Amino acid sequence: MATIKDIAKAAGVSTSAVSRILNHDPNLSVTDETKIRVLEKADELEYIPLQIRKKPSPKRDRLNIGIVDWYVPSSLIEDPYYLYLMVMVEKILAKEGLNSFRLVETDNGYISTINRKPDGIIAIGRFDKEGVSVLEKISKNIVFIDSSPMADRFDSILVNTELGTLLALEYLYGLGHRSIAFLGGTVISDNGMNRNLPCDDNRKSAYIQFMKSHGIYNETLVFEGEKLSFQEGTQQCAKMLGSGLKPTAAFVANDTMATGVMAKLAEQHIRIPEDISIVGFNDLPSSKFLTPPLTSVKINIEYIASCTVETLKNRISGASLFPLKIYVPTSLSVRESTARPKEQ
Repeated sequence: MATIKDIAKAAGVSTSAVSRILNHDPNLSVTDETKIRVLEKADELEYIPLQIRKKPSPKRDRLNIGIVDWYVPSSLIEDPYYLYLMVMVEKILAKEGLNSFRLVETDNGYISTINRKPDGIIAIGRFDKEGVSVLEKISKNIVFIDSSPMADRFDSILVNTELGTLLALEYLYGLGHRSIAFLGGTVISDNGMNRNLPCDDNRKSAYIQFMKSHGIYNETLVFEGEKLSFQEGTQQCAKMLGSGLKPTAAFVANDTMATGVMAKLAEQHIRIPEDISIVGFNDLPSSKFLTPPLTSVKINIEYIASCTVETLKNRISGASLFPLKIYVPTSLSVRESTARPKEQ
């Protein structure tokens, strides 16, 4: 930051002369050329007067952020991943000094739990075109988590599920597994345009691609239920066991479903990982406390929340000019539910 001394040196005059010129001293006897030269150097060096530098920045009211999700409470209990995500989003907003409150869906749209208009909205889950239109009337600053409706207009944060699937399968393949089952359920497209229309899970698609590329794909090892839940895990595991097939490993679409799979295997006295290795997805905090602790694809929930909040702040401030579609990478948490197959 330039000082009066810097200006004096650049203009070839004394510091006192610079000070008096900048303060428009009427009693100073210098030529107009000298005054112009000093003012030009002050502008060139981006000089800021001391009294302005010391002046406190005007305080801005805290931003108000509305949070909306499309999951009913029973679904959040069934699959707590989204509950953890919402709690983390609220935590990051609090750390950033931002106000947060819920937007609750009603028959006539959404209402705020407090009497404030949001500066921006964080929308968690799947939202169809009509739902997005309603949210847009509340605020045009929206960041979607776990879906990307109208990607040409709104920011979105997505998990790279394909990468997570490949990490899990490459690990199992490296251990020597060649007969690997997939257990999953119906999901809704992450483009969010029709939340009642089921689609292929990206994890299933990545599984099929990986297995085919390694010449080990067997369509009879794909087991799918209606949703990703504990109960569905037990049911699909029962189908797998009843098929007569004996895969040495199973990749399960989420940890909640994997917990059901493990419970069914324990009921049938099938040992994990001695008889079959199990890999889940999401790496919920409870996964490390299962028996045995579950190997799972880790989603960094804190990073997703931080990335979402930062993206929304940039959208509100105008720093972001174009809609972003961000894929958050995954990693693999290896625990005792996986091992080399017995024949190795």
